[in-house]
Amino acid sequence: MADSTHAILAGIRRPGPAPGADRAFGRRDALPVAAVAAAFTLAQLLLVRPGTGLGWDESVYVSQVSPHAPAAFFSAPRARGVSLLVAPVASWSSSTALLRVYLAVLSGLALYLALRVWRTLLPAPVLALAGTLFASLWVTVFYGPQAMPNYWVAIGALVCAGCFPRARADGPADGRSRTGDRPRARTGGRPAGGHRDRAALYGLLGGAALMAWMRPMDAVWAVLPLLVLALAQGNRRPLAALLAGLVAGSAEWVIEAYAAYGGLLRRLSDASAIQGRLGPHFAVVDQLRSLGGRTLCRPCAGALPHPLITAWWFVLPALAVLGVVLARRAGRTSPAGVAAACAATAAVPYLFLIGYAAPRFLLPAYALLALPAALALTRLVRRADGAWRPVAAGLAAAGLATHLAVQYAVLTRTVDRTAAAHREWDRTAAELHRLGVRPPCLLTGDNAIPIAFYTGCASAATEGHNANTARAAIEETARRQPVAALVAAQGSPPGYARSWPVHPFGDLRLYVAPAARKGAGR
Repeated sequence: MADSTHAILAGIRRPGPAPGADRAFGRRDALPVAAVAAAFTLAQLLLVRPGTGLGWDESVYVSQVSPHAPAAFFSAPRARGVSLLVAPVASWSSSTALLRVYLAVLSGLALYLALRVWRTLLPAPVLALAGTLFASLWVTVFYGPQAMPNYWVAIGALVCAGCFPRARADGPADGRSRTGDRPRARTGGRPAGGHRDRAALYGLLGGAALMAWMRPMDAVWAVLPLLVLALAQGNRRPLAALLAGLVAGSAEWVIEAYAAYGGLLRRLSDASAIQGRLGPHFAVVDQLRSLGGRTLCRPCAGALPHPLITAWWFVLPALAVLGVVLARRAGRTSPAGVAAACAATAAVPYLFLIGYAAPRFLLPAYALLALPAALALTRLVRRADGAWRPVAAGLAAAGLATHLAVQYAVLTRTVDRTAAAHREWDRTAAELHRLGVRPPCLLTGDNAIPIAFYTGCASAATEGHNANTARAAIEETARRQPVAALVAAQGSPPGYARSWPVHPFGDLRLYVAPAARKGAGR
């Protein structure tokens, strides 16, 4: 593979794989991408602390398959993909460290495979740089080893966006593309890329299924440009593969909607209500506020982070646009344009349709934008003859070094703050055990869902987004087994718990049903 920028851009002209491309990538060009994926895994293990306890949402997903605690209430927006993803470990072990290591290794392997999908579309150095841009973000490193869905939606989006141009290259027998471009070169009597790249169709199906398995609505937004292109150009097989993947991945979610949520429309309505009623919202500034390390910005108020922290958020899409322009100048509509279009639609609901923010929501957009951005960076630092541009290369290196330092600083603060909150939940669980609240048991109130998982108890709520029971049911349970109501220091206890003994602990007051005291101290 030539090292020149001209060769990089010329390579983008081919929508289908070049003869022998897979072999070349397999022997040599896979090494830079594999090194990036390995470094990403190592960064997770070293910087995110495998022993850090589970977060709120993680405890919901893991509890569905863990014998450590009863399954927490599964609200309407959630999908079962994460629970099934962690089942190989969480179904038999309660070790958070083991789960983190498993997810770190799996996420690194997934990044390598997702980038490898692009091996016939972009050169290995561009893919390695794209992987570096995505994997160096604090939000990517932070959520890679977590039992959360957004990183996996990003992986599925990368796979679909990379497989679509390859699958679309499988044209009619006369060698012409669906768009009427010149005939493609033939190899062995067939169009180059035609019928030889059936793996791309399976990739479309698998990538769409993975996204829908994790978050069905996010999957639709991420592949929307691909569906439109396939319809407009009459690419029936890519269209069928995408639709089959979406149906296969979301089937369980739809079936569960009728079995447990009152139907599909009711589940969609409940999911919208939990997310603050989806509709026109300008959440761009909220997303900027979250970049300082706020894992959930709801409500999202306060000052914006330092410009050094948010600068990359503007630079990445700007570089991506430049990459698309450069690719278009090199020939036909490029795979870089496909990636940028999917990034734009994947970001729409979280920038304009939801009234709060979390940095993980935009992980799919960041992963997709990294590809054309890497292409632009490569073009800026090297001339057409392959020679380096010293000034541009120096500025790019300094910018990347500053970017890494800022991302590391934000990641360190975020991990420290998160670990402290999880330790507090663990201490609360230990105190509840001391007070006699041991399995089988029930917790209600403030932070009841994660603390219940740490304690080994079930959780319940009579109101709010996680309402799953009634007051009478809690009172009945309190006569049979240990029950505790967790109340914030300045809050008021629920009516059924006002007569229960109260135990101040940290920022909480623990109202423990009298029945629990029988087992206290054991």
